[in-house]
Amino acid sequence: MSAETRLEELDLELPSPPVPGASYITFVRTGNLVYTSGHGPRDADGSSITGKVGVELDVDGAHEAARLTALSLLATLRDNLGSLDRVVRVVKVLGMVNCVTDFTDHGAVINGCSDVLIDVFGEAGQHARSAVGVGSLPSNIPVEIEAIFEIQS
Repeated sequence: MSAETRLEELDLELPSPPVPGASYITFVRTGNLVYTSGHGPRDADGSSITGKVGVELDVDGAHEAARLTALSLLATLRDNLGSLDRVVRVVKVLGMVNCVTDFTDHGAVINGCSDVLIDVFGEAGQHARSAVGVGSLPSNIPVEIEAIFEIQS
């Protein structure tokens, strides 16, 4: 089944792709690999979700933020590739969690993103991953996630 069909069957709506607010771009292709810049979570209206995990957000809230971030990553891919069906494999995900120093459940948070990628791409969505805690992120977003994808030529 195609990724576009899965997305539709899962009733997942992609937001508008993010516009960089600085001197970078959100998508770089080299050969058959695509690297995305770090993306953060946005509500359907485009507003950023904010808060430090362990203070303003619990694990469930941060997991949802990571899920929304996955949708933003997919929006960037579709915008640049024309279709998610061009994705051959999700190669690597790096998830950063804005959290208090004694927080230890980073993996559960970033699972919000990983689960979406696996749901949309199936077996090709399984990926290598790092989930790390950081003391802060831009605009106080709870997660920032970047990824590497293999695509068809």
